[in-house]
Amino acid sequence: MADSVIADRLSTFLGTGIYRFEGSNTVFIDPVRVLNRSYTRFRVSPSAYYSRFFQSKGPTGDSRVPNNSRKRKRKDKKTHALNLREQAADERHQKVKPLLLEAHGSFLGARDLLAVMETLSGGNEFSGKEWLQNVEQSFVELGSVWQAPLYEITLNYNQDDKPTHDGGSSCVNYGEQRVLPVFNNLVVNEAGSDVEAELLNNKYIIPKESGFFMSDLRQIHNLIPGSSLFDLLQNELQYIFILPAAVSDCGFNLIVIDPPWENSSAYQKMKYPTLPNRYLLSLPLKQFVHAKGALVALWVTNREKLRVFVEKELFPAWGVKYEATLYWLKVKADGSLISELDLFHHRPYECLLLGYCDGDIAYSKCLSRLRPVLHDQVFISVPGDYSRKPPVGELLWEYVPGPKPPRCLELFAREMIAGWTSWGNEPLHFQDSRYFLRGEMNNASK
Repeated sequence: MADSVIADRLSTFLGTGIYRFEGSNTVFIDPVRVLNRSYTRFRVSPSAYYSRFFQSKGPTGDSRVPNNSRKRKRKDKKTHALNLREQAADERHQKVKPLLLEAHGSFLGARDLLAVMETLSGGNEFSGKEWLQNVEQSFVELGSVWQAPLYEITLNYNQDDKPTHDGGSSCVNYGEQRVLPVFNNLVVNEAGSDVEAELLNNKYIIPKESGFFMSDLRQIHNLIPGSSLFDLLQNELQYIFILPAAVSDCGFNLIVIDPPWENSSAYQKMKYPTLPNRYLLSLPLKQFVHAKGALVALWVTNREKLRVFVEKELFPAWGVKYEATLYWLKVKADGSLISELDLFHHRPYECLLLGYCDGDIAYSKCLSRLRPVLHDQVFISVPGDYSRKPPVGELLWEYVPGPKPPRCLELFAREMIAGWTSWGNEPLHFQDSRYFLRGEMNNASK
């Protein structure tokens, strides 16, 4: 391959965080670079994001590189007879294994990309002092107390903050503060730059042109277009996201969902509360969908019971027609897989199931002009914190029906992205200022 082509590809990656391999369904993602495109005054700290698989120091000052890989390998290498469900899961794995090996081979062959892998963490070490200054807030606990409706978040706008869209009217006086209820309320930043927000004794960074709605599953109906709360916020929503007046057109045409699946590992590590699968059957997904339909992307693990549940019950209940499966392959800083590919309970990849959901207009009429979804795509990245997914929305845009740019919604979100609405019981989790560095982005972090 010509040196100029390689240089152009690397230059594109450094600017966007996305590296596309020639003649392959494989893409490499640097989540930090992708996320940093949502910010102007702040930037995501690379060492904070990549603390698990780089030699960075965490809150206790110890190495955050997993040291239990040998124990896992030793445990998983014990042979045992597979039951019927495990056999079905292994059959799925064997079918996709050649695809993953080919993708990993393409990745290892990209020497220009591997050369910058070691710099992804930015070279900035955590300091215990930095973490101890700010105690992490539990939004799940905070939202469950009787005072929850009284808690407010303060958005601190700078004098030079301006809305990015013409027309409409803003209720924000730039250079001042805006105080809003933080729970069961749509909190938005319509400015063309990120803002620093305050809640209790913590600070959070809100991306430009983004909004979050923090509640538990019982209040999600308040985010549905046409609900009483949605109607109260309609003028603001129309200004920020340029939504038309018709409620049927106020829905979302790209919906990414990362449910807190029942998971013994998450429960034992107390990382986050999980949700029984059956609860998801009542999620009013259809009511969030744009009139011209939506592309739905659902994160799932490799558990066969879960895959069967999604295929046989969940997608049909939501009215989603399955389209394709994408794979997230996880690597370390040196390019190796985070675990052996054949480890039964610790395979180094997760799945993203794609499907289409009808709006008021039959989706078949809207899809005729779309590029068909490529099956078996693989995107590779170094993982961030436990259960933190890479931002893959941009990779899906060309398959989204309806208006462009897409109106994007993430359900069960734990962080925010510019242009997206994020719903969950802790969408501010990774917006804590500890995960950011202050100051304009430089060339090394773009």
